[in-house]
Amino acid sequence: MDVFKDLADFQMDVLKEVGNIGAGHAATALSTLLDKPIDMMVPKVKMLPFEEICESVGGAETAVLAIFLRVEGDAPGNMFFILHLESAKNVLRNLVGLEVEDEEQYSELELSALNEIGNILAGSYLSSLADFTRLNMQPTVPSLAIDMAGAILSYGLLQFGEMGDQALLIDTKFLEGQNEVQGHFFLIPDPESFGKIFAALGVESP
Repeated sequence: MDVFKDLADFQMDVLKEVGNIGAGHAATALSTLLDKPIDMMVPKVKMLPFEEICESVGGAETAVLAIFLRVEGDAPGNMFFILHLESAKNVLRNLVGLEVEDEEQYSELELSALNEIGNILAGSYLSSLADFTRLNMQPTVPSLAIDMAGAILSYGLLQFGEMGDQALLIDTKFLEGQNEVQGHFFLIPDPESFGKIFAALGVESP
């Protein structure tokens, strides 16, 4: 059953506010890490069925770079930060300032930088949700993979067990000067976690 089919506007506003605060935290953390001004925008926050995640990033066979981790605590779940490969190189080139020598391959330094950025983003969004809900939500150590979107989600299922059937999508834009890079952040709470999250927010689930 799609429990979010009938979510009222004010209920989605709660999720959008979580996304906006998380983006602000992430922008501050990235600016400190990179020692340059970084702005972030959250142009879209929405709920979508689990099976539509691949379509939202271009299809199951689209090659992507993903940072994924497990959320532990009061409302367990899974988190993914997904970048198209071209966007990942643009992050390295425009935000981090690394010289990208090979458009097809990633060096150990490049992968480490992307993993750290993904870790900061995941931690920022998770901490904003934890602050809103006052729930204990802790991230595990993140993992990074480059593969087709469908294979990455399947691997996540094998790694973390059964996932919930709904995902919170936050499309994030990094802005540094005239440079803009877009990424896709997904929070997929375990089935029993959605009720806990919305109850903690003071929002009734339909």
